[in-house]
Amino acid sequence: MMVKQSIHILQRIRRQYVQAKLWLYALQALAAILVAAAILWRWQFEAPVLAATAVTIVVAAVLYFILRWRSVSKINLQHVARHLNRQYPQLEDSTELLLNEPENLLQKLQQQRVTQTLQELHPEQQKTFTLRSTATYAFLGLALLFSIGILYLPAKPLATSQPQSVKVAFPDAPVAAADTAAKIENIEISIAPPRYTGKQAYKAESPNLRVEEGATVTWHISTNKPAQLQLELNEQRPTNFKKQGNSYTLSRSFKTAGLYTINLNGQKSTFYTLEIIPDKAPTIQIQKPEQYTEVLFGEPQRVMLQAQLTDDYGIREANMVATVTKGTGEAVKFREENIKLNLSGSAKNYTIKQTLDLQKLGMTYGDELYFYLQAWDRHRGYTRSETYFVQIEDTTLVESSFDMSMGVNPVPEYFRSQRQIIIDTEKLLKEQQSITRTEFEERSNNLGVDQKLLRLRYGKFLGEEFESGIGPGGGIPEGEEHYEGDGHDHEEFADKNSPEALLDPYLHKHDQEEAATFFEPVVKAKLKGALAQMWEAELRLRTHKPKEALPHEYKALRMLKDVQQSQRAYVAKTGFEAPPLKEPELRLTGELNKVTPLSEQRSIAAEKQLPNTRAALQWLAKYKQTGKYKPADAAILEKAGQELAQQSFNKPGSNLKALQDLRTLISEMQRGEVLCKSCLVSVERAWVGLLPPATQTPQPGQTVRSKLAQEYLKRIRE
Repeated sequence: MMVKQSIHILQRIRRQYVQAKLWLYALQALAAILVAAAILWRWQFEAPVLAATAVTIVVAAVLYFILRWRSVSKINLQHVARHLNRQYPQLEDSTELLLNEPENLLQKLQQQRVTQTLQELHPEQQKTFTLRSTATYAFLGLALLFSIGILYLPAKPLATSQPQSVKVAFPDAPVAAADTAAKIENIEISIAPPRYTGKQAYKAESPNLRVEEGATVTWHISTNKPAQLQLELNEQRPTNFKKQGNSYTLSRSFKTAGLYTINLNGQKSTFYTLEIIPDKAPTIQIQKPEQYTEVLFGEPQRVMLQAQLTDDYGIREANMVATVTKGTGEAVKFREENIKLNLSGSAKNYTIKQTLDLQKLGMTYGDELYFYLQAWDRHRGYTRSETYFVQIEDTTLVESSFDMSMGVNPVPEYFRSQRQIIIDTEKLLKEQQSITRTEFEERSNNLGVDQKLLRLRYGKFLGEEFESGIGPGGGIPEGEEHYEGDGHDHEEFADKNSPEALLDPYLHKHDQEEAATFFEPVVKAKLKGALAQMWEAELRLRTHKPKEALPHEYKALRMLKDVQQSQRAYVAKTGFEAPPLKEPELRLTGELNKVTPLSEQRSIAAEKQLPNTRAALQWLAKYKQTGKYKPADAAILEKAGQELAQQSFNKPGSNLKALQDLRTLISEMQRGEVLCKSCLVSVERAWVGLLPPATQTPQPGQTVRSKLAQEYLKRIRE
């Protein structure tokens, strides 16, 4: 019974310690929360940075208290017993015996003694522990003072980012009626971007607007008197504002650029620009693999895909369309699959790092994989990448010469020369951007077949009647052995002591590839080099790389020309030889009186393009010299402005700033003010860019000749 009372004493001491500790930690967290609450109360989320800081302080204070509470709750009775041993030497370091059952008589006697001593000391009624609370109370006091200072100091609230009222100018308004006429007191222009942008609504700072495609623009206008307000876009039919009490409102969605004015009781304001930010389609950049990849025998049947997908407002969906082909000829089979991509990053910039396991796609040796990536943005944008090819090497395929007649252009054989192949390759490169990828690859492969046929035809001059002499391992296939009596007629298996065998090394064998003697050794080496270049060109044409094949085609052509020049024979010309003319007797004796030159006269009326623009440029050049103008000259600028506006309608969004400056110049000329210099420069640049390029006309030569040259010309004319 006495032992249980002692354990209750230990539990009471532990509870007192935990409560005291948690109280201090709560005061520390409360001090930080007071400062955050004062900031939020003072500025009420009007300053985003300070509001975020205050919320962060509150969250940090709560987390600090939770972590400290967890650490304090781990204190048990063992810690209390050790603490009492340090505080009271009378316990003889034996307080832990109260928590365990005694194992022998000695421990039982010591436990009874400690119990009696502990009940005599009554440590639960005394302050057995000391906490450092001075720093905590000091921190709380400073936090209170700082919070009071934030709340009651006569400091102005932080400046907010509220937009100022938009100002609209009316240059044609009469000055005399300025006090009595209706005026616009306040204008606010709010813009609500479309949903696909993911942006919040905002307010414009200027009447010159630059909004997203499909955005809704709302004008809120307040006047001092009832008035009639209209919005005129691109000088079309005006739209009336809706009256709501003492204010006027108009909302409209825009997809094309233009110029607009606000009409107040029939008076037009200055022209203001409305530019549209178009929604761009997603972009796809594939870094790996190459456009044509061949997996050789023994290599892992996996392909690494690395790509980058970007969009201005975010990508909604992206996937891969893969087509697996199996078989050859008429037995080929196709299977199309949509493969999900592993996208990482933000919606505006996705990164793809994915491994394509060809075996999981059901591919084996000789199969091919065609794939492309496609992506959709949040609006109507769609992008598809080029098609990439992955082929697994077929080790069982035996090359056949049947394809010599397949895929060849149906033109006469003499047209398929090396020069013609070069012309067709250059033509293919020029038309690459205007034809489809399938047609481009088909034409490149056909050129490769033409190059192969030409290489085989020139190879006959070297005795290469078959393809066995091209590349390494020509002749008898590797691993095939012939023996005497196997059914083949080989003279090398005859009697080696016969006269034919003894004379064999010294004979010219025209029916063997390496012993062909149509040409001299130097010419033969050039022709072999030309064949090697044709082989390189054919390789690149077959792999759809005509740009890389072009240098090899030119080298082959130069080598063939060298061979032709070295084998050219010159023969003396025979036939009729005319007698020499007697030039002194016949020179310049022809009668030309009956020869009349042909002449034709036609009058063509030249159509002068943009006459008003040219007239305005002439007026502008004159104004730069004199600096004077007449109010009637505004009509010249008005007509030229119509031609410039017509060009802006054909190309939406162009020359909007120039049209705005032109309206400013016309208004200044009507009021007789000094013209804006920057506006003159902007308008002149737009007019000059509008004119077509000038045609080049022949000019008289201005050659300066020396005295000797002049004397020489004089003697010739005499």
